[in-house]
Amino acid sequence: MTSTSPYVILHLGLGSFHRAHQAVYQQALHDQGDSRWVLAGGNIRPDMAETLAALQASCGAYTLETVSPAGQRRYQRISAIRQVIPYDAELAGLVACGAQPQTRIISFTVTEAGYYLNAEHRLDLNFADLAADVEALKAGRAGQTIYGALVMILRARMQQGSGPVTLLNCDNLRHNGDRVRAGLLQFITLLGDTALLGWVEQHTSCPNAMVDRITPRPTPAVRERVLAATGVNDPAALMGEDFIQWVIEDRFVAGRPAWENVGVQMVADVQPYEEAKIRLLNAPHSCIAWAGTLVSTTYIHEGTQDPLIRRMAYDYVTDDVMPVLNTPEHPCPIDLAAYRDVVLDRFSNPAIADTNQRVAMDGFSKIPGFIAPTIRERLARGASIASVAMLPALFLAYLQRWHAGQIPYTYQDQAMDPTVAHAICEAADPVAALAAEATLWGPEANDPRLVAALRQAQARVTHFVQHHPLKVSA
Repeated sequence: MTSTSPYVILHLGLGSFHRAHQAVYQQALHDQGDSRWVLAGGNIRPDMAETLAALQASCGAYTLETVSPAGQRRYQRISAIRQVIPYDAELAGLVACGAQPQTRIISFTVTEAGYYLNAEHRLDLNFADLAADVEALKAGRAGQTIYGALVMILRARMQQGSGPVTLLNCDNLRHNGDRVRAGLLQFITLLGDTALLGWVEQHTSCPNAMVDRITPRPTPAVRERVLAATGVNDPAALMGEDFIQWVIEDRFVAGRPAWENVGVQMVADVQPYEEAKIRLLNAPHSCIAWAGTLVSTTYIHEGTQDPLIRRMAYDYVTDDVMPVLNTPEHPCPIDLAAYRDVVLDRFSNPAIADTNQRVAMDGFSKIPGFIAPTIRERLARGASIASVAMLPALFLAYLQRWHAGQIPYTYQDQAMDPTVAHAICEAADPVAALAAEATLWGPEANDPRLVAALRQAQARVTHFVQHHPLKVSA
């Protein structure tokens, strides 16, 4: 590496969110004349083949459309991704890039479910993908999970003496840096690789981070609008809302870009921001998607504009979340009421056209990650959980529709064991079966107060669906 060569951030997961979020901040630095860091990226699984091919053909460049709540559209060409690494089953390209000395940060977006962590924050080897990765790495074969990919990269880095590297989690996972580090160290321990374990402990850091930008799955309409507005026929075009936020714990072991110059909040403690985002944005988002699907809406804005659904989300935040996040002992630095209202306004933006299908996915990781903590903290105080219980009750009704083959789209859930999900729906008492599922609730599984609240919420959900104007008029 010459003294003028840029440092590299290798990103695993070139999906829409990364390209509408992290790459945008890097582009902003480049636009300021700061090109000391560039992005490289690829996928650890053989998906998004057409998008990857389009990005390779354009040398990583693509067009981002952003839409304001007022419907104003803006178009930006993003060229911060300087290397698109083709997928190969051995992950050879990713390993080679990650092992080079100039790569100083490895970041990743694999969704919440892609970390295979149970309620005790331990790796859950009941997941076939994870168990298969352990055996594959022991046998010298390539991995398919984030842990397998990181082990391959870090082993090569250790062997080549390439120096320390920061592992930066960019998924919606509470304490995401701490948790992926714990999962990675457990994974390496299962492999019995004591040399790598010691190297990772000494030569890596895993900052916690909070990310936020609504980024729907790209549709052909986005490509058509981009062509009409810019004259560029871009098969990798995508769209996101104009709101964007990134809060990162400033703990990088091998340097970092000057992200604070382009609006990233570099802080000592991410927790207040991530708790507010996970509980006031992610959980209500799922609430609206599940409820909207039950009454046959298609888009998130339709559900948010529905007064009954909006009230469920509003009451959940106001009644149960805000009291546990803002206390006299631990005052929250964020105006939670204002944040709640901004979030609901963002969700109601019809120009985003975000689908229930995208937001409803991964319920088996969202309940323990986004919803159960509020239930746990409210129960610990002896307080009501009537409003928060509506969310898992909505998910149960949604799951029962899925079980019956009545969801009008494909439901995706990496953390769900379909056998377990079907058994909950087929149980004589589905509410009790849901409340007994330890992977969802941890220590609160089977708690009589949880069961009682879910029963009451189930009755409210049933009434909501049966008497909703959209269902009655259908």
